[in-house]
Amino acid sequence: MRFCRPRLRTVRGGKFRDMPSIAAPPTASARASSPPSARLSQVGRAAHDLGLAGLLGGNLFGRLALHPSVTEISDQQERGKVVNAAWRRYGTVNSLSLLAVASGWAGARAAEARDRRLSPEERRLARAKDVLVGLVAVTGVATAVEGVRFARSAPNGAVPLRDGDHAAVNATPESARRKRRVNALGTASLVAEVALVGVNSALAQQNFRRPPARRFLIRR
Repeated sequence: MRFCRPRLRTVRGGKFRDMPSIAAPPTASARASSPPSARLSQVGRAAHDLGLAGLLGGNLFGRLALHPSVTEISDQQERGKVVNAAWRRYGTVNSLSLLAVASGWAGARAAEARDRRLSPEERRLARAKDVLVGLVAVTGVATAVEGVRFARSAPNGAVPLRDGDHAAVNATPESARRKRRVNALGTASLVAEVALVGVNSALAQQNFRRPPARRFLIRR
């Protein structure tokens, strides 16, 4: 913070006396370089973590619980309606989760997680996280788009399914192709999400292991 040069005022006897110094307001560049408040950072990190939990949790639930369970429905077209209706409902959660993951990390990288505020190891992990957040966003959007196309390949989403992961033999070739694409994109998204969880854990561990004094000096 800059301080103005103290001014002198005349008092009785011809002597001079210092007037109190007045702190100058911070410049625009100083305000821009200062990290955000702790409360704002906590909100951004919580949103990021909740978004990642929503993406990974939904992906695992669909693959391990919903898709195998629809075989309890005897009608193959009804299986397709149920699967597509479930993913359509969860689409809102996925969209909000993707937004939270991407915006939460972008905000951190613009302020407290800038390269100059990180140790060399944290910097390497942060750059890996940049790539993974991008992959999660791209594969997530691509899976959603292809899932909508798959659902629209039959009226009311009633694509005949052998189970939640495979089209039935009486499904159209187009529906079968789109289902394979959805599966491949979903797998890529799942791998990216798991890897992002791992990098998040490594970043947090690096932060805890850094001595407090060194952490303070690097982040100033």
